[in-house]
Amino acid sequence: MPSKPHTSLARVLEDLGDVLLESIAGGRSARRHLGGVVIHDPLDESEFPAQAVVLGVGVREPDEVVRLLHDLGRQGAAALVVRSPVAATPEVRHAADRSGVALLGLTRGASWAQLAALLRTLLAEEDVGDVSPQTLGGMPSGDLFALANAVAALLDAPVTIEDRSSRVLAFSGRQDEADQSRVETILGRQVPERFTRSMERDGVFERLYRDSGPVYIYPGRYDASMTVPRVALAVRAGDEVLGSIWAAVPGQLSEERTQALVDAAKLVALHMLRLRAGADVERRLRADLVSTALEGGAGAPEAIARLGLLGQPAIVLAMGLLGDPGQASAPEDDLRLATDRQRIADALAMHLSAVQPRSAVALVGDVAYGIVPMPGSQADCQERSIRVASTFLERTGRRVAAAIGIGPLAIDGSGLRGSRDGADRTLRVLLANGGARRVATVEDVHVDALMLELADLAAARGDVAVGPVARLLDYDSQHQAQLVHTLRCWLDAFGDVVAASSAAYVHPNTFRYRLRRVAEVGELNLDDPGERFAAMLQLRLLPRTDLGGTGPTAATDG
Repeated sequence: MPSKPHTSLARVLEDLGDVLLESIAGGRSARRHLGGVVIHDPLDESEFPAQAVVLGVGVREPDEVVRLLHDLGRQGAAALVVRSPVAATPEVRHAADRSGVALLGLTRGASWAQLAALLRTLLAEEDVGDVSPQTLGGMPSGDLFALANAVAALLDAPVTIEDRSSRVLAFSGRQDEADQSRVETILGRQVPERFTRSMERDGVFERLYRDSGPVYIYPGRYDASMTVPRVALAVRAGDEVLGSIWAAVPGQLSEERTQALVDAAKLVALHMLRLRAGADVERRLRADLVSTALEGGAGAPEAIARLGLLGQPAIVLAMGLLGDPGQASAPEDDLRLATDRQRIADALAMHLSAVQPRSAVALVGDVAYGIVPMPGSQADCQERSIRVASTFLERTGRRVAAAIGIGPLAIDGSGLRGSRDGADRTLRVLLANGGARRVATVEDVHVDALMLELADLAAARGDVAVGPVARLLDYDSQHQAQLVHTLRCWLDAFGDVVAASSAAYVHPNTFRYRLRRVAEVGELNLDDPGERFAAMLQLRLLPRTDLGGTGPTAATDG
């Protein structure tokens, strides 16, 4: 498979240097290919790819910068990014020169998360799709940053390329020639909401997506920080609006430059379509590799090797959406569910790649699987995996109703199938419990998983209630009573009548009367532990829809 040309540090500085990054010291390896993006953690000794860009979050003091530069030089890193302003002391400059690690400064107000996302769009690490070098309009296919610079040269103005949600996909150089609102947009990779709301009210987006020509937005109309006019043009593929091009211009464009912008929009559309198609191909191929690796068949070793996980201990995570029926009732529901699953899978992939390089994530069916390498001590790998999964769900918040099951450690690739099985069993328990718990290991839910599997066996054999439970079901059906529900509440409360009556929403005296009727009608000795266990097992294993009377109200007292 042809390999995609990797991005160099010089290219990163060229694309991001105007607004986000500044070169402080070092840089002998500026033309070398970068190997990845990692976040520095003084408490983590995990290995990272050679020629990595290391994000020194929280690194400030010159002595700390010097020590880290020497450490990273020994590990083969390409660059260290720290928050500006940076005290470029002689010791710092000497350390950067001696280690061969370039020292860069991240501008104030810029987000580390946004920088990491930007860098990953520029790097080619771990590409597994069709990555043969192709060109569209004389530029590498899908390289929106190069295209933004080309459009900026045609218009003689700084340019951004944005999607339908006003999210910045790429930007050109010379952004310092615009105004404060453009800098804010670049730093946040998103047009501020106050702009989009006011422009929506004024019909700007309606005109932009309706008209075939450019739309002019005059300064000061939407915010005082906007002092330079804008010209915007929708990017279309047929009738579909893919996004838009925005240029900060001193005034109306000439006829020649207007035509150049219209022509450029067609090329931008091709690149955006190529990016979307390439992302789909890469996702499908990665899903195939991850699925093959987890199946454990004859093709597993090759798939594991292509994912860069050969010979590494790893743990499998299985993530599913809570309340996801697996099959929607309408086409629009199917599309929404598919979009939600892919979005949360992409978010998990970004999270895992940040905390543990070489992690592999793919959406296989309804479940997003993550294969997470676990280098170092194996004694605390389960604890580490719980921390990784919990942190992800905490960051996504309750907007994403997901749960993550964690399988046992696989010492090598041959154990991934068993880790996946454990993760699947755990996830099933979490989803069945409706999100009462969102992260667990297979050891945590072992008994609950066994009960679900026994319920599957009972359903497959067509088992039905027998003995006391069958007699109670018949009575409830004939008299609209709640004796089965009464028995369930009492067993769940370990015989505590007050707690059981509260769960049944009745007075304790009423509950005691119903409990006597349970014993009489069901011919059940509630003092016999064997009979109690048999009744409890049937109530647990048989579907609740087959047990009737599970609601909190009753038509009669039985």
